[in-house]
Amino acid sequence: MNFDRKNLTNEQLLDLYKRILKPRLIEEKMLILIRQGKVSKWFSGIGQEAIACGVTAVLDKDEYILPMHRNLGVFTGRDIPLYRLFSQWQGKANGFTKGRDRSFHFGTQEYKIIGMISHLGPQMGIADGIALANKLKKNGKVTAVFTGEGATSEGDFHEALNIASVWELPVMFVIENNGYGLSTPTNEQYRCENLADRGIGYGMEAHIIDGNNILEVFTKLSELKASMIENPRPVLLEFKTFRMRGHEEASGTKYVPQDLMDLWAIKDPVDNYRKYLSELGVLTQEQDDEIRSEIKKEIDENWAMVQAEPELVATYEEELNDVYKPYEFEEVTPSDKKINIRLIDAISNSLKESMERHENLVIMGQDIAEYGGAFKITDGFVAQFGKERIINTPICESAVVSAGMGLSINGHKAIVEMQFADFVSTGFNPIVNLLAKSHYRWLENADVVVRMPCGGGTQAGPFHSQTNEAWFTKTPGLKVVYPAFPYDAKGLLNTSINDPNPVLFFEHKLLYRSIYQDVPKDYYTLPLGKASLLKEGKDVTIIAFGAAVHWALETLAKNPEISADLLDLRTLQPLDTEAIYASVKKTGKAIILQEDTMFGGVASDISAMIMEECFEYLDGPVKRVSSLDSPIPFTKALEDQFLAKGRFEEALKELMAY
Repeated sequence: MNFDRKNLTNEQLLDLYKRILKPRLIEEKMLILIRQGKVSKWFSGIGQEAIACGVTAVLDKDEYILPMHRNLGVFTGRDIPLYRLFSQWQGKANGFTKGRDRSFHFGTQEYKIIGMISHLGPQMGIADGIALANKLKKNGKVTAVFTGEGATSEGDFHEALNIASVWELPVMFVIENNGYGLSTPTNEQYRCENLADRGIGYGMEAHIIDGNNILEVFTKLSELKASMIENPRPVLLEFKTFRMRGHEEASGTKYVPQDLMDLWAIKDPVDNYRKYLSELGVLTQEQDDEIRSEIKKEIDENWAMVQAEPELVATYEEELNDVYKPYEFEEVTPSDKKINIRLIDAISNSLKESMERHENLVIMGQDIAEYGGAFKITDGFVAQFGKERIINTPICESAVVSAGMGLSINGHKAIVEMQFADFVSTGFNPIVNLLAKSHYRWLENADVVVRMPCGGGTQAGPFHSQTNEAWFTKTPGLKVVYPAFPYDAKGLLNTSINDPNPVLFFEHKLLYRSIYQDVPKDYYTLPLGKASLLKEGKDVTIIAFGAAVHWALETLAKNPEISADLLDLRTLQPLDTEAIYASVKKTGKAIILQEDTMFGGVASDISAMIMEECFEYLDGPVKRVSSLDSPIPFTKALEDQFLAKGRFEEALKELMAY
C-alpha cells in the first residue's frame, strides 16, 4: 500500500492513527461481547475504517455527516462519549433513541450526525436538503453522505444525485464499495466497471479512491472540500474497500471465496498504516502500546457505566407523547376585511402570506416556479420570493420529500407540492418511514408540509383522481388535513405550515375553482383537530370531509324535512372525536360519507369508534357511504357511477326510515 504524507505534520499523522484505531478496538470489544451474549446484533466495519475516519477528519464539527451501519468512525470521530454509544446499542435511556431504534439508526443535532433508516436511499435526499439549506445560508459548508454499492441500485440514489447536480449542491456522495450487498457480489448488482463512472451521466465530477488508505482519503478529500467551498458542486466518490466480516455477525462470510478474504486481509487499513508510521519513526512501539491502552481503558470504563445503567421501563405516556413534536397552537385572529375568493385563491394567499411570515420557508415542486404550478397556485411567486425559495424540481418525488426533511434538519421549513396526489406513491417511502417516524425515533421533527391536489369529478382517470388520505391516516406521526371551504383552507394551511410536524394537506381539485367564500384578506390561523358543525339538527349526524361535504349539503337542500347535524371534519389526523361523539349521542343515528373507496377508509374507523363509544345511544346502524371498490375511471358516466355522491341520498333516507 502506497502512503504519501504530503505536507502533513507528525501530529496530524498520529491524530489519523488514533482516529482509525479507536473504532477498530471498539469493534474487537463488541465481537467478544457478542460471543458472550451481551450484545444482540452488530454490523462490522472492520476493514473499511479509513473511509469513515478520513471523511470525518476532513469535515468541520458543524458540517453534517450522514453515515450508515459500518461507519463507527464517524461517531467516534465526532467525539461522542462512548457510554452514550454503548447505551444506544444496548437500548438504554442514555442512548439517542430511548430504546426505540437500534445500533446506528439515529441522529444527533449536537454532533451534526444524521443516521440512516433501513431503506437506505432517503438519506441521500436528506443530504441534498441539508446542502440546499447551507447554500441558502451562504455559509460555505459541505455535507457528506454515505451509501454502499448495493444502495446505488435504488431509485433514490439516481434522484438525489440528479437533484444535487442540477441544483449545484455541495455534497460529497460517498460510496463504500465493499464488494457485497449482504451476500450479493458486485457483478450481480451493476454492469458498469466502476460506480464512479455514473458521475458522467449526472454531469458530476467523480473520483475513485483507495478506501483502505487513510492518507489518500484524508488528503484527497481535503483538496476536494476546499475546491467545493470555492466552487459549490456535488462530487461522487467511490471508495474501493472490503468488508472483512458478514453483513452482520449472524450472516457469516461463507459466501465469500477464501482467496478474496486473504487478498484483502493483506490490505488491512489499520495494520498497514501503523507499519507505515513505525517505518517513518513517527510511532514507536511504546507510543502504540500507550495509545491502545488509553483507548481500551476508555472502552472498559464506558462499558461498565452502561452495565450499571438500569433497563428502560415502558410507559404508554412516554411512548405516545413523542410521536409528534409538542406544538402549542398560535391563534391569529383576522380583521373584519374580507374578500370573496375561490378555494384555490385561499390556498395561494396562505402560501404567499406564510412565505412573507417565515423567511426560512422553501416551496419545492414540479413546474411551480415561472410556470406557477399545474393549477397556477404559485403563479407570480418567483417574482416576489426568488428562485432560491420557489424551486422547480426534476420529476422525482422521493428525493424531493427527503430533501424537505434535510431542509427541516438544517433550520428551514419546507413545502413539497405533489403535482397530483396520485403521484405521492413514488414519494411514499420517505413520508411514512422518514418524516413520520423521525421525532419518535430520535426527537428530530420534520417541519414539512406535503400539498396534495386530489379527488375526482374532473374525468382525469385512474392516475389523476384518487383521494388517498387513508394511506396516511394509518401512519402514526403524520397529520392529515382536508378542508372543504376557502376559509378553512387558508386558516388550516397557515397552521399546518406553523406546525413543526409533517402534514399531508389535501386540496380537492374539483373545489379549486367552484367554491367561493368570504375570506379574511389578512393572515389568520385555525386549529387542527377541530371539526366544523355546518348544520344543526336532531335526527341524524352526517360526517363528511372534502368534496363529500358539498354533496351532503346538496342532499340536505333537496330534502329539507331531514333534520341533521352536518360535521365537516376538516382534519383527519388529529380527529375531532369529541365533536363526533357529542353529535351522535344527541341524534342517535350516524352516517359517514367519504369520496374514497370503502374498505380501509377513514369512514370505517369512525364507524368502529362510534360503535365502541356511543353504542347505547344509537337508534340504528352506523352507515358508511363511499365510492366503488375499484380504481377511479375516466369516462363521465363511469366516474359518476363510481363516486359516492350518487348513492348518498338513498342511504341517508334508508337510515332515517330505520
